[in-house]
Amino acid sequence: MGSKAKTIKSQHYAVALLGCTILAGMPIAALAQDAGDLTLPPEESTAAPQEEEPAVAPTPAPAPQEQGEIIRTIAVAGAERLEPETIVSYIQLRPGMVYTAAAGDQALLDLAETELFADFELAFNDGNVVITVEENPIINRIILEGNRRIDADEIIPEINLAPRQIFTRSRVRADVARIIELYKRQGRFAATVEPQMVMLDQNRVDVIFEISEGPKSRVRQINIIGNEVFSDGELRDEMVTREASLFAIFSSNTSYDPDRLAFDQQKLRQFYLTEGYADFRVVSAVAELTPDKRDFIITYVVEEGDRYTFGDVEVVSQLRDFSSEQLSAGLVMSPGDWYNAEQIDDTVEGLTETAGAFGYAFADVRPRITRNAEERTMDVTFTVADAPRVYIEAIEINGNTLTQDKVIRREFRIAEGDAFSSLQVARSTARINSLGYFQENFEIEQVEGSSPDRIILQANVQEEPTGELTLSAGFSSLESFIFNGSIRQNNFRGRGQTIGLGVNYSRYSRSANVSFTEPKVFDRDIALGFDIYRQDFNNGYFNRDSATYEQSTTGFSLRVGVPLSEYMSLLGSYTLNYQDVTVDESRFFFDFDGDGTAQCEPLIAGRYLCDALGGRLQSILGTSLTYSTLDSRVRPTRGMNAVATVQFAGLGGDTRYVRVRGEVSRYWNLGSGFIGSLRLEGGYINGLGDDVLLTDRFFLGEGQIRGFDIRGVGPRVVRRTYELDENDEPVLIPLGDDRNQDDALGGEAYYLARAEIEIPLGSGVRELGLRPSLFVDVGSVFGVDAPQLTQSPLPDGLFIPQRDGNGNPEFTQFTLDDTGAVIGSITTINPVAPDGRLNTPIGLDLPPFSEEFLGDTPSPRVTAGLGVNWNSPFGPFRIDIAYDILSERGDETKLFSFNVGTQF
Repeated sequence: MGSKAKTIKSQHYAVALLGCTILAGMPIAALAQDAGDLTLPPEESTAAPQEEEPAVAPTPAPAPQEQGEIIRTIAVAGAERLEPETIVSYIQLRPGMVYTAAAGDQALLDLAETELFADFELAFNDGNVVITVEENPIINRIILEGNRRIDADEIIPEINLAPRQIFTRSRVRADVARIIELYKRQGRFAATVEPQMVMLDQNRVDVIFEISEGPKSRVRQINIIGNEVFSDGELRDEMVTREASLFAIFSSNTSYDPDRLAFDQQKLRQFYLTEGYADFRVVSAVAELTPDKRDFIITYVVEEGDRYTFGDVEVVSQLRDFSSEQLSAGLVMSPGDWYNAEQIDDTVEGLTETAGAFGYAFADVRPRITRNAEERTMDVTFTVADAPRVYIEAIEINGNTLTQDKVIRREFRIAEGDAFSSLQVARSTARINSLGYFQENFEIEQVEGSSPDRIILQANVQEEPTGELTLSAGFSSLESFIFNGSIRQNNFRGRGQTIGLGVNYSRYSRSANVSFTEPKVFDRDIALGFDIYRQDFNNGYFNRDSATYEQSTTGFSLRVGVPLSEYMSLLGSYTLNYQDVTVDESRFFFDFDGDGTAQCEPLIAGRYLCDALGGRLQSILGTSLTYSTLDSRVRPTRGMNAVATVQFAGLGGDTRYVRVRGEVSRYWNLGSGFIGSLRLEGGYINGLGDDVLLTDRFFLGEGQIRGFDIRGVGPRVVRRTYELDENDEPVLIPLGDDRNQDDALGGEAYYLARAEIEIPLGSGVRELGLRPSLFVDVGSVFGVDAPQLTQSPLPDGLFIPQRDGNGNPEFTQFTLDDTGAVIGSITTINPVAPDGRLNTPIGLDLPPFSEEFLGDTPSPRVTAGLGVNWNSPFGPFRIDIAYDILSERGDETKLFSFNVGTQF
């Protein structure tokens, strides 16, 4: 029973499906027939056709010439990767069935839904069904082009296509939309993505996403309609989103973000609720993209409503340990005050913390607000619901792989079986955070225990690297070129021990040290540590233009600490130093007695320096009392730290003194990312029977008080030389001139105060590690005996003769020939030379000068300025610009200072 071949092709279906690739104008490039061709065949072009074909109903297959013919066989042609049986399983036709046109159409639809084939057709002839397919290619690789703002590592995990998968157009469309969504999240609403395909051999294809990122869409303008009480500027200040402007160049909040738009509406409502406008609402918030797709204009329509005051406010306590009257008396709001929703939230939090401090971990505080629209008042009743007192069932430590449990557990201020206390839990959290071993903002989680009056505390830690290896080279305005290396492990063997080794080399100083600290000796509250060190520096470190002396210190220090209370600890220390101070003898030593022994000349080096020369052993016993409530020792944001230190030198050794120092620091979280701090410190040293040596005194300058040069504050001797003016008259060189000799003497007492506010920046700038701050420094160092000053005669200056053992001045006597040339010389004490000879006195000839003693006053020096900390890729960087507001005559000021490549 013969019949003509009944063939149904898939072109019409392909055209209909291909129409879906035109996603709102998003072009999809077509398959190419050879590897170099990036264009689609004409029938698969993504351009809009003149007349659109139906996208749903396919063209029906030609009706078979004879209806009701039985299917005898089903064959598959063109399959390469797929088994014929697998392809047949996708359709409903089976041998023995009656073939109809509708069944053939359904088979084509079933094949199209698999998205496995680039082309397919179905032919029916004499009871035989032949399915001819052309399989979709396999993806060889995914290529991104034009993406500069988002790395490929961020895009690839977000898309569906991947190498060795079967290519489908629906996945391409989905991936295009996903990539555009990623750019929209970054505020780039003008981004476009055009997919391209390159056909390769063996039916493989490279998929290329050509990305045009476009400019970042910023908020050009924020309009507010309906506000009468508060100005547009006041309301914009409450929003997170900022208008793009020159002043907001460092802010990342100038880009448009739909989530931020919703958050700003909540910020506006929160602001109005704190001002008493309980009926405030945002009617609408519309963001319109400008025609050039570069910026957005946001418009808010608001209704402010009436302003309310507090009516009756009270606390109703159902807990037996709390009196309703006492709690009501402690409320911050009173009847008649303007209604403030933030005060209500703070009160709920405060009552919850108070209950938690007394063991009621699950205390439920509910505010009930009753509105009186006629009188415009809000009555508030805080109900503290009855709850069982809670006890600690267990403390669980999770996530630690290196750190031993006991290192974490010993920081808990509460134990299993104790009554719950929110204050002790908060303190435990702060102590664990201060270890620096785990993730930032670690929190102890509270989980319900086996019964309502039991709770489990969980410390779910994520360990961070605690080893520090630093090899750096840098430049500092303080020390010029710097090279340093250090290795430090803050959690050695997971026991909480600290061990370190460091070396430092710069133009003016060299040092090496080894340190070790055990915070809990034999698991008891005793800390033990030691330092072994060697330090060499010359006072070019303090006076770069004139390195007068060199000081070498070798020694060790032993430390023992014990806690006295939760916030107070006592530290005892013993230090043994050998200190050697030397000068360049060729410059500062002179043999005045003629006995062949040169001595330090105070007129050249200064009396204080001459007194400090030589080697001496220092045996120092010290003790420190510390009180600290800081939330973190690494980067505190709140709390106080106070240290009082007393040192006694004289338990053996060659120097005797008592040194007292005190320091108090206070930090405040001011909100909105602002961190305020205030630091006060001072000290006094008193020599026991001996004058305090130059090397043991206090000094102030760069490094302690910004805006002054190194050791630029305090007592000093300035030797000012003379120069001739235009009338050949000798005049003193002005103070501050580099030709003067300036020797800082230090002081026996000092004080210093520093106030600073850290300024928050946008998230983009914070990611760079920038932390700017405004500061004011106040301080002074003083209290030293006035030295003996010298005024050389004019115009010849000062001559210091060299003398023999009997105190006679010595001369060099030259023998001259008839022409006046020197033919010999001898040393003599005879001031009168015989004929034919010439006597020249032996000694030191100093140009005319005048010495002044300056700066020995407790009068405050005041500076103010701007500083920036930057965790740069090449090391920590600190820059300060400080202007001196108050200074004394002789002080050395410095506007700009920086430090890079070393810790500060």
